[in-house]
Amino acid sequence: MVSMTNTALDQTEQADIRVSVSGPVLTIVLTRPDKRNALTQAMYAAMTAGLEQAAADPGIRSVLIHGEGSVFCSGNDIADFSKANSDSSAATENEATRFINTIATFEKPLVAAVQGLSTGIGLTMLLHCDVVVVTADAKIGAPFVPLGLCPEAGSSAILPARIGYQKAYAVFALGQRLSGDEAVACGLALEVQPDLQACVTAAAGYADALALLPAESLRATKALMRPKGSLDAQITAESQVFAKLLSGPEAAEAFSAFREKRKPDFSKIS
Repeated sequence: MVSMTNTALDQTEQADIRVSVSGPVLTIVLTRPDKRNALTQAMYAAMTAGLEQAAADPGIRSVLIHGEGSVFCSGNDIADFSKANSDSSAATENEATRFINTIATFEKPLVAAVQGLSTGIGLTMLLHCDVVVVTADAKIGAPFVPLGLCPEAGSSAILPARIGYQKAYAVFALGQRLSGDEAVACGLALEVQPDLQACVTAAAGYADALALLPAESLRATKALMRPKGSLDAQITAESQVFAKLLSGPEAAEAFSAFREKRKPDFSKIS
């Protein structure tokens, strides 16, 4: 791939995702604010393509991820997610899984700017970012158990290591959310900014600064801080359990309740 380091801006938009390159930084923007940036399979595919472009181009030296509107990412689009995972095998083969595997093994610096709600994959993708900047009104969580599911993307290992077992368990099982200040205090984010504009500006500054540093040294440092083998095994184990739970009665009840706008009833499911 031809390096775009010396171009002013290269920009494409597809499937509610905008990917642009300005100098040595590739930016991925979630552009579905009317749906709270809930991710579809097409959006996952576009984000994966952006990361693959950044990985293949030596002129791209860092990646910035952020979203439009008041919400960074509200997780998966339930209707699209249900359709993509209509059989048990699909859960290990779909675009969401490709994105998780790509971001988990991405070698260059990843920076995220997070505003408002960030839940499910909106949290777990952040665990693979190297610098996270949040707004003061951030609400970050991943209520997998209330959905009849389990953690994904290596988060069952990364989040407890990052914020402690008790807090991570409360996020996964009880649906607790971290505020912007809490995210910084427990090590999930680097700094908090008052609003989205300031958050994106600060995150872009980190992406620019990282792009100027020695690339091989950055790759080596990230590889040493994020040992690959154990995380691969954890992601594989999560994927297998996730697929089993997804086809089970608890997830079916949780998703039905969501669609019907009612409280789920797990009392008769053992």
